[in-house]
Amino acid sequence: MGNDGGSIPKRRELVKEAARNPTVSELKASAFESLNHAWTHDPISSEPIDLETVVSDWRGRLYNYESILKGLMPGSSDDYSDTKQDITPPALVDTSTNSSSVGNGESTATSTAIFPTELSFASTGIKSLRDVVKLKFKRYTPPGGGNKKEKEIFACPVTLKELGPSTKSLYLVPCGHVFADMAIQMITEKVCPECSESFKSEDVIPILPTDKADIQRLSKRMEHLKAKGLTHSLKKDKSASKEKKRNKRTADEANGDADKEKETKKAKKSAGDSISSRVSGINNAATAALTARVLADQDEAMKRRKLAAAGLL
Repeated sequence: MGNDGGSIPKRRELVKEAARNPTVSELKASAFESLNHAWTHDPISSEPIDLETVVSDWRGRLYNYESILKGLMPGSSDDYSDTKQDITPPALVDTSTNSSSVGNGESTATSTAIFPTELSFASTGIKSLRDVVKLKFKRYTPPGGGNKKEKEIFACPVTLKELGPSTKSLYLVPCGHVFADMAIQMITEKVCPECSESFKSEDVIPILPTDKADIQRLSKRMEHLKAKGLTHSLKKDKSASKEKKRNKRTADEANGDADKEKETKKAKKSAGDSISSRVSGINNAATAALTARVLADQDEAMKRRKLAAAGLL
């Protein structure tokens, strides 16, 4: 083209490949990349997660403890209002295919679950520190690692498998100790292998779950806890108790106003009856009305004098 020896490319030469759906391998890679980011970065601050001070909410999300404290501080740029908490889990955008796990506890998720990379503090639904649990990861030095700290890993205390996106992990409420899923399946008693604190099966929380069944179970668990007035950490929900006190105070004030109104009506009625009895002997209607008005003014003046003498005016 342009006498330079070039040529105009045809469409079939420009479009090498037609549009296609992603393969299973590509979906796995995308899901693993999202899961790895959720394990290593705080969704609120986008800073790297410190597993020494990490906390988790009822959905199994991971946050830096410092991010939660900043969000709960009064006057923060993202204050959380006292509106009703939405317990519909928005952690996963798409879970079209359920994940599964193999015998060694490693995650083989084939879903297209994408965890949000950024969240506002208000969208987390966290209203106090009782809504999160501090997780306790155990450090482990593999054989041959020496004493160098950089060789240490965070591992399951039972199976010694490294905890992270490659291993399906969970933690216990209320103690917060973290284990591989395989380890909890191995134990027969509902007692934490690390601290011997008892737990219930519904208080086993998967970290960053991708399975629909796990997400639905966590939602139902939170509904039951809210009905009992408890938070994710199994502590009493102070906001619920405050709301009950506020409603009770409002009801008491309404009842008090109603009682005062009744007493006022009763006093007016008794005063009217007293005046009527005193003017009942006057046959002239105009004279009786004028006398009743004068007597009412005298009663009101007497009442005011008594209140002034008592120091109430």
